[in-house]
Amino acid sequence: MALSPPNDGRPFLIAFIVACAFFMEQLDGTVIATALPQMARTFHDIPVNVSLGMTAYLLTLAVFIPVSGWMADRFGARTIFRSAILIFTLASILCAFSETLSQFVAARVVQGIGGAMMVPVGRLVVLRTARKRELIRAMAFITTPGLVAPVLGPPLGGFITTYASWRWIFFLNIPIGIAGLILIALFMPNPRADEHRPFDTLGFILTGTGLASLMYGIELVGRPDTNWPIALIFCAIGLIVGSCAWIHLQKSTKPLLDLSTLRIPTYATPTLWSGIPYRIVIGSTPFLWALMFQIGFGLNPFLAGLLIIGCAIGDVSMKAFSTQILARFGFRNVLVTNGLLIAALVTLSGEFSRETPLAVIFVVLTAVGVCRSVQFTSFNALAYADVPQTQLSAASSLASTFQQLSFGMGIAVGALALHGAVLLRGGAKGVLTVPDFHLAFVAIGGIALLSTLPLLRLAPQAGAEISGHLAGVPAPR
Repeated sequence: MALSPPNDGRPFLIAFIVACAFFMEQLDGTVIATALPQMARTFHDIPVNVSLGMTAYLLTLAVFIPVSGWMADRFGARTIFRSAILIFTLASILCAFSETLSQFVAARVVQGIGGAMMVPVGRLVVLRTARKRELIRAMAFITTPGLVAPVLGPPLGGFITTYASWRWIFFLNIPIGIAGLILIALFMPNPRADEHRPFDTLGFILTGTGLASLMYGIELVGRPDTNWPIALIFCAIGLIVGSCAWIHLQKSTKPLLDLSTLRIPTYATPTLWSGIPYRIVIGSTPFLWALMFQIGFGLNPFLAGLLIIGCAIGDVSMKAFSTQILARFGFRNVLVTNGLLIAALVTLSGEFSRETPLAVIFVVLTAVGVCRSVQFTSFNALAYADVPQTQLSAASSLASTFQQLSFGMGIAVGALALHGAVLLRGGAKGVLTVPDFHLAFVAIGGIALLSTLPLLRLAPQAGAEISGHLAGVPAPR
């Protein structure tokens, strides 16, 4: 049952609560990357083995995200969102007090279960409480963490481990989680579906197995010491089982993931056809920049992180203007033009050299952040413009599944682009040079360009009801 959205500031307060939870969840996916050596010393192990904590977290997300919509409909979105934050916070405490690698990996699995419920269910609450005309601003709130957290994660993790202890990475989640639980109890409604769907057990098994296998194969591809036979086997298993899951979901009368929303052009384009390649670009660029600045230019990790933070500054600075831009130009014009700008700027960033002034690099990365902020907000708002209330939970779960998959592919695609550049140059395996990064960024820029092609098929009035463009309605202030 969809609640009537209140005509006050509550939708934006709810969006802020959800955004804080998203930031906590997204940050934990990347922040421990730079803390692995210190954690390895604590666990008396090697950093490569400790990375199992990152892998376990990502695979748990892939398995449990598809079930989030069913749980929200069955038990209520607020109930599941609050439970997700509680599980995530308690698991953070377990991570912080872990004394062995097995304890840490087990805690990360529990944390992944909480994170899997947090993102799609939190978005669902925002969708059900915000009016159509409030949707762009509300989505601008909750999309910021997905852009900023992956950029801030590595340098923040490095700072914490350098000046404190890796355990504080997880202790910091505790006050955020407690504050979130209090605010949810005070301000968040608890919408749930009138009809209780039976649980699709076969769909859960097929979807979870397919996604976990594919994500693990992709994660192996992104490693510097890739075991190609094993990686390809897992990718093949993921694709085969995933195809079986797709067939089952289409034929099932009560599927775990409802694929019928993909018939809606304004949902399918930003979620699937343009959304996946675009999010691959978003996931791969911070990875490539960090490597290029450190390996190619010889900068230390902290300075490299400061340069990349320019991207996060651009992301945040544009959030207040997205509504006005979309009202003035409309979704299709903004998405196509902005997509071309992103492709050009990403390609341009590959032309940096050791002689490029750091100020110029910072400005270009800030410009990338500005453009990708507008694109991300537009994608996430347009996707739900024409989705009926009865399909919102299904649409949110399916979108989160595609997003998790595409973000996970980002680093792997970036690594493949670098491998390909080395092969084209005829260089030694594992030895990267500045020209290798130039070629890699050309490839990523090409993917960004391809992501704009499906956008050309959007109708000029697509999403006009929420943007106000061509609708004769003044832009919201």
